[in-house]
Amino acid sequence: MEGNGSSNYMSSHCVEIGMEVHKVMPAPHRSTFQKVRNKLKETFFPDDPLRQFEGQSLGKKCILGAQYVFPILKWGPNYTFKLFKSDIVSGLTIASLAIPQGISYAKLANLPPIVGLYSSFVPPLVYAVLGSSRDLAVGPVSIASLIMGSMLRQEISPSKEPLLFLQLAFSSTFFAGLFQASLGFLRLGFIIDFLSKATLVGFMAGAAIIVSLQQLKSLLGITHFTAEMGLIPVMTSVFHTTKEWSWQTILMGFCFLVFLLFTRHISMKKPKLFWVSAGAPLLSVILSTILVFAFKAQRHGISVIGRLEQGLNPPSWNMLHFHGSYLSLVMRTGLITGIISLTEGIAVGRTFAALKNYQVDGNKEMIAIGVMNIVGSSTSCYVTTGAFSRSAVNHNAGAKTAVSNIIMAVTVMVTLLFLMPLFQYTPNVVLGAIIVTAVVGLIDVPTAYSIWKIDKFDFVVMLCAFLGVIFISVQEGLAIAVGISIFKLLLQVTRPKTVMLGNIPGTNIYRNCHQYKEAVRIPGFLILSIEAPINFANTTYLTERISRWVQDCEAEEETKMQSALQFVILDLSAVSAIDTSGVSFIKDLRRVLEKKGHELVLVNPVGEVMEKLQTAAETREYMRPDCLFLTVSEAVASLITTYKPKAQSSNDA
Repeated sequence: MEGNGSSNYMSSHCVEIGMEVHKVMPAPHRSTFQKVRNKLKETFFPDDPLRQFEGQSLGKKCILGAQYVFPILKWGPNYTFKLFKSDIVSGLTIASLAIPQGISYAKLANLPPIVGLYSSFVPPLVYAVLGSSRDLAVGPVSIASLIMGSMLRQEISPSKEPLLFLQLAFSSTFFAGLFQASLGFLRLGFIIDFLSKATLVGFMAGAAIIVSLQQLKSLLGITHFTAEMGLIPVMTSVFHTTKEWSWQTILMGFCFLVFLLFTRHISMKKPKLFWVSAGAPLLSVILSTILVFAFKAQRHGISVIGRLEQGLNPPSWNMLHFHGSYLSLVMRTGLITGIISLTEGIAVGRTFAALKNYQVDGNKEMIAIGVMNIVGSSTSCYVTTGAFSRSAVNHNAGAKTAVSNIIMAVTVMVTLLFLMPLFQYTPNVVLGAIIVTAVVGLIDVPTAYSIWKIDKFDFVVMLCAFLGVIFISVQEGLAIAVGISIFKLLLQVTRPKTVMLGNIPGTNIYRNCHQYKEAVRIPGFLILSIEAPINFANTTYLTERISRWVQDCEAEEETKMQSALQFVILDLSAVSAIDTSGVSFIKDLRRVLEKKGHELVLVNPVGEVMEKLQTAAETREYMRPDCLFLTVSEAVASLITTYKPKAQSSNDA
């Protein structure tokens, strides 16, 4: 009776016994050299940058090569006065933002304010020649400034040894640039991908809060402030120095902070009024400087930045440290600031490139930003990259090419040559307000909420980065988040997803039984899909997991009197790669199943997997037509003719 019931079950679910079975084609033969070449190409040259040289004359190849190295040679000959009119407006607009931000961010890095202006002059000129983004506005950024200042200050006091601190900052910038350019030259840009979106959102938000808390020193007029970066030490320092609070400083800081936040709100609500928030920092500097000068406010507790040196960037290659006890410090600082600034610059460039529908070459950007910082370290500049706030203003102002960076650099040059005395009475409290306004935008609550809804593990990673930065330190918080992200990757590699497939009634389609409730199992068959590469890291888990599937099926047979399990089908369509351990796993699994009276059948091993299974002597015998099928439906249709239900088998005996 059970045999007849099973036959009725097969027919009722439309399993086509007479279905045509297609042969699984072997992978095309490739030599070892061809395999290695293809692997290297896909790893380091996925964009195939050399394809543009195919079929070109020698002269044309030289021109294309020069244009590839110096993108300005590609768009420069076609530059028009119409484009220049757009670029000069955007260049002047971002210059009005870059000048006060440059001064502010240099102080955030515990460097002389003039270094911030130096860093807004030379690097943009270098990037205009080497960079591929039309919208990226180059200069100092808050997060890299904070990291550099905090890491160097752990071993060197900027107030007691200002010259040594400056030398180490330039040396760190050199190593940051060397690291960035090396990633581009060696096509290793995928390394920065370990900073996931969740990590960056949490890190940026935490760093923004730490940066803002650091500005309480300027906003409250405190003179003796903690050198630590954590939330608790900063707040403890604030409330232990209440006697140093200056009401004049607090009043001025509050007024300008409200003004800057209000202009930012206007520009966010109405993007066409971008110039309101872009010009607000410079206007604040001008107004506050006039007020301090007119009322002699520096005599009433409001600190000013003091006299700034006039003139262009002095050379600083003789200040670089390549030996001595501080070499490890500058290399470590350069590595971390280089990764953070590179990640921010490329992300910003790609964001605006997508809005304007053009491509940004990630490796060329790494080289451009790296060379920019190497040159900058020799011309009294510290770490620079593409800042989101300035790039957004540049984009909204209608920038067409990288000439906007040149216009900004020329404006900063004029400022360095002729306008430095005007900044002598600029109050530090306004610079603090400018920094707070700039970093507020780094706290991205909507994205954090979206991460929570989509992936709870990613939210934990984001939260660890956020809390680590706030309560421990910037670099430790980042390291914790990256470590958890890598742990997540290891979990995905060592615990690949395996699912049981069932037939969708009335079709030849097989889908995940957990996801598709209408999918039903075929009696006598256990159909599993492995959805990850099979390698040494996960073969033990796969063996245990598949054995558990088999045991569950056998237990179900006994309790529900179902037909005996005869075939275990592995769908390998989603297995993109396999190593020698994976090949041994297939062999061992087949041997274990045969001892239990089950037969292992493989479905659609692709490319490299098929090739290695064919090559391996221990699995070559398993490549027979009755053990290898193109689709699950063909495997079931072919094998079901040899299937004997449990009851029928006993009657025959």
